[in-house]
Amino acid sequence: MGTEPALKTEPASIVACTISRDVQQFDLLIDDMEAELGEAWGDLQLGEARSFFAQPEAADLKFVAIAVDAEDEGDIGLIGEIIRAATERKIKVILIADNVSTAGLHQLLKLGAHDFVPYPLPENALHDAIERVTRPEPEPMMVVQHGGPSKTGQRMGAPSALFAVQKLAGGAGATSLAVNLAWELAKIDKEAPSVCVIDFDLQQGAIATYLDLPRREFIIEILSDTVNMDEDSFRQALQTYGETMSVFTAPAEIVPLDMLTAEDVERILEVAKASFDIVVVDMPGSIVTWTETVLARSDVFFAVMELDMRSAQNAMRFIKALQSEDLPLDKVNFCLNRAPGMTDLNGKARVKRLAESLGVKISTQLADGGKQVVQTADHGAPLAEMAKKNAFRRDIHKLAVSLHEAMVAEIAKSA
Repeated sequence: MGTEPALKTEPASIVACTISRDVQQFDLLIDDMEAELGEAWGDLQLGEARSFFAQPEAADLKFVAIAVDAEDEGDIGLIGEIIRAATERKIKVILIADNVSTAGLHQLLKLGAHDFVPYPLPENALHDAIERVTRPEPEPMMVVQHGGPSKTGQRMGAPSALFAVQKLAGGAGATSLAVNLAWELAKIDKEAPSVCVIDFDLQQGAIATYLDLPRREFIIEILSDTVNMDEDSFRQALQTYGETMSVFTAPAEIVPLDMLTAEDVERILEVAKASFDIVVVDMPGSIVTWTETVLARSDVFFAVMELDMRSAQNAMRFIKALQSEDLPLDKVNFCLNRAPGMTDLNGKARVKRLAESLGVKISTQLADGGKQVVQTADHGAPLAEMAKKNAFRRDIHKLAVSLHEAMVAEIAKSA
């Protein structure tokens, strides 16, 4: 009795590869690649990757995961050539980085890596990165709309204004001020200026949440390559809220604050100011190398604080930092959130003592908006849309009116 011939199965095509000096140093990556792809992946060493891309076996490659650690920083040039060779062949690149310096990571992202995942790999991080890089690219668009066409372009006939918001303590309300101030300016009158709000808090930025907007992957591409950014590519990264306000959100993933250099920030602000009458920037809580750049370009730099000891101490350190670098303290508008009411004489006295101890004027005081501020943020809307009579909102509206009137007066003066 004869035997049936064994079934012959074709080997699975290779759709992905890991590339590293020694993949055994990244055992979690091996486990995750097997979980995601089974046998449809391979491993390459750094020196053989480029030559493999030219072989027929590489025709089905969708992405490569380049795993690097601190020892590989001396081979940045070689890794950059691999990234360029992959992107030229439309192969997506996921960077897996273990203890790589910020400068090294920044350089690799600028060379064209499509995504970044830290090592050890967080749960589902590789799965999510694969989904992102293999997702079909959307059709090019000028602006992602949220309710209607965005009002862009300078319309006030004068140089645009830049207002930055810096928190001096966690939970002080800086992002609430930035979002609501931008919205009030965008709705100031029928001939309202064009307004863009930029979230530069790269790690904990919440403007997307406050306005119920998705975080676009294209943001990281803009931040990684500002040299080649122009007005068109900048506008592609924007989303629109309420037909009126344009929004540049924080990245979808956490990235190092010093991924941006002062030159990067300068380019982004230059393009933003060329495209809008008013730019509002929400700064990270930390003082970074490019804080000076934003301060120098700002017309008003709001430093938001509360009437408590931590705010006072942080404000004092902030003031000393500016003075030590001979930076323009006169541009800083110290803004007290949750300020005491008109009848709270004890609170008013505390505000006066705080200003005297800091040696500055507290120019702006905002009322405590209470739970409504958090509730409207959770619903993804500005206060003017859901709590128009809120005391905090009323004070921000007054602030917006005074800023707009100052701009109009400046235009009239220069006419």
